[in-house]
Amino acid sequence: MHPFHEVIVKDRGPLWLPAANYYLFTAATSFVLFFLLWGVLHDGLDDLPWIIAGIVAALAFCTTVFIREVLMRSAHERFLSAKRLDKSVRQIPVRKSDMRMSAKLTLERNETILSEIRKKSEAAKVLGKFAEAHREVVDLCNEYLNVAADELANARSGSPRIPAIRKGRDGARLRHRYHMLQWAEIEARSLTQAANASEKAPNKLERAQKALGVVDQALESYPHESALIDSRAALQGFLTSIRVSDSIEKAERAFHKGNNKRAISLYRTAIADLKRSDIDIAERDCAAEKIESEISRIKQLKKPA
Repeated sequence: MHPFHEVIVKDRGPLWLPAANYYLFTAATSFVLFFLLWGVLHDGLDDLPWIIAGIVAALAFCTTVFIREVLMRSAHERFLSAKRLDKSVRQIPVRKSDMRMSAKLTLERNETILSEIRKKSEAAKVLGKFAEAHREVVDLCNEYLNVAADELANARSGSPRIPAIRKGRDGARLRHRYHMLQWAEIEARSLTQAANASEKAPNKLERAQKALGVVDQALESYPHESALIDSRAALQGFLTSIRVSDSIEKAERAFHKGNNKRAISLYRTAIADLKRSDIDIAERDCAAEKIESEISRIKQLKKPA
């Protein structure tokens, strides 16, 4: 399997101290500043020090409020711009239903659909690590390929639409393969990272199985793709390691509680999982031998009173 890298799943808006808290903090700071300046300037002779302190404190308060508003507006605009860009990319107007509305795929309509698929494809490449963007292109290509197959089967011999549709079909196939592999890699990687980050075995298993399901789905379209085959083997090994580790941990806990019978049963479950796996034979046999020796050790122990 290809190395797994970190994936940014969702964008978040700018984080700021809530307005009420910010203003309260600013007012308190200005209040402290007022008394500090007044104390420094006060000579007991006139009222000028407290007027100067009041002006400075008021200016400090107004300045900090103004700066916050400017920064907030700027950050908010950047955030909204990013959201608008993402929304516009996702709303490029290709609708699956449009491909089915007409029984005939005209040259103009064929080119329009292909042009929009190209836009979606380029957008997915820009978004890069977002699996959903690649999956959307895969679905659009699937839809177009189905329509194109029907059109080519029913087109009149010599129709000028045939070369255009065949060319479109070939391009859609290339994009389908590229984006399918990208989607499978990103989605499987994300799920595997989530599995590794989970502390509980059931959560690990669930996410690892979903990752395997993603790769299996891609293999349905490209059964001979070596990267997918390698990924599947790696994920199966990962699943086996989770199951075996979980059984061994449970067996150890059972043994420490004096439940030798359950401990042996769990160790045998671990061995069965190892034997069903496709991991390296030498590794598998070595692990199974260690577990068998543990079973033998437990059997030789006297039953607790």
